[in-house]
Amino acid sequence: MVPHLVTALTGPINELEQRILESTPVIERWFRLEWMEHTPPFYTSVDVRNAGFKLAPVDTNLFPGGWNHLTPEMIPLAVQAAMAAIEKICPEAKSLLLVPENVRDTFYLSNLATLQKIFYMAGLNVRLGSLSNEITAPTKIDLPDGSQVTLEPLQRGKRRLGLKNFDPCTIVLNTDLSAGVPGILEDLHEQYLLPPLHAGWPTRRKSTHFKAYEEVSKRFGKLLGMDPWLINPLFNQCGEVDFSSDAGLECLRSNTDALLTKVRRKYKEYGINEKPFVVVKADNGTGGMGIMTVRDVKDIDNLTPKARARMGTGQAGQTVTEVIIQEGVLTHERINSAVAEPVVYMMDRYVVGGFYRIHAERGEDENLNAPGSSFVPLAFEQSAQLPQPGVKPGASVPNRFYMYGVIGRLAMLAASYELEATDPEAENLD
Repeated sequence: MVPHLVTALTGPINELEQRILESTPVIERWFRLEWMEHTPPFYTSVDVRNAGFKLAPVDTNLFPGGWNHLTPEMIPLAVQAAMAAIEKICPEAKSLLLVPENVRDTFYLSNLATLQKIFYMAGLNVRLGSLSNEITAPTKIDLPDGSQVTLEPLQRGKRRLGLKNFDPCTIVLNTDLSAGVPGILEDLHEQYLLPPLHAGWPTRRKSTHFKAYEEVSKRFGKLLGMDPWLINPLFNQCGEVDFSSDAGLECLRSNTDALLTKVRRKYKEYGINEKPFVVVKADNGTGGMGIMTVRDVKDIDNLTPKARARMGTGQAGQTVTEVIIQEGVLTHERINSAVAEPVVYMMDRYVVGGFYRIHAERGEDENLNAPGSSFVPLAFEQSAQLPQPGVKPGASVPNRFYMYGVIGRLAMLAASYELEATDPEAENLD
């Protein structure tokens, strides 16, 4: 049941794949040494785009939903990874509190049910504590597959957070805090809060993440003797933009123009005949909102009032004032006739699975995280961690997925650099 890929199976992507497969022992040792120095995020999902000539992450999520898209074959990998993560943090843990987004959408709740199952199978008593004021008593919600989830009201003590008759050692957030950090989550001194509050969008910036990723990709490129651009989307950033007026739009124009020029130069160097484009998106969390594709700087001048309003509003109705301008990476992958991009799921430092996000109405240069998208599981016949030596690039699905897993882990490593750099409690060693 491996999805049929009509990826361009010739050209530089295969040279890149070949280089990665030949270097597997070197790569795995490098990751092992990195994880001795850096703590991986608790869980991560990474959107990867495969342009045929380039393979790069375009988004890294530190509060991933969508766990319900993992196939039953992937769940044991996730359980093992959850065990490893919990043992490292709180080996004596018995109870885990999962704090979700404030949404009642059954699709999202099915994701919670899968997470609850993973943690339960990892040996933990798991309950769901809701931040919503509407949840005042345990509330059962039926899911499409016949299962149920129960949301319960959170109870806050002086230093701890829990539920009625439930005092967990570990709290896992499955909300990216787009609307701000609720006071009930602050100043917890006796419990592990994962991911930490500064991983949420009130603090986090995509530009900080991709700066860390740029550093990781340069070091990885040096390790493999390759151009880091082949795995790294170039970017610029604008800090003060007001889409409702012209304020900051000159910064957007000049940075977009500079980035398009840089990408054109790279395309020329590699003999790529595609038209470069950039993607402008909110620097702090979008949930698929406030995103536009720009092929020419004139596109910015020609924004309609409707497009400006759309660009000016981010997740949870937040006003967008900071944007990242990211090199657009085409996706040449298709499932049937729909454009597809792989999403890699990780827990602790392990790749546990993933799926293709597909969108029949979007082009290969457009954002696929939009209404109308659907999901096809990546069917790992073997673990994504196990490439097959001696099999030529492009011919083997596990090999291709191993490559996605490497890119996913590079983005996850960048996230660990990023979280260390932005940790408000870290001592300033400079």
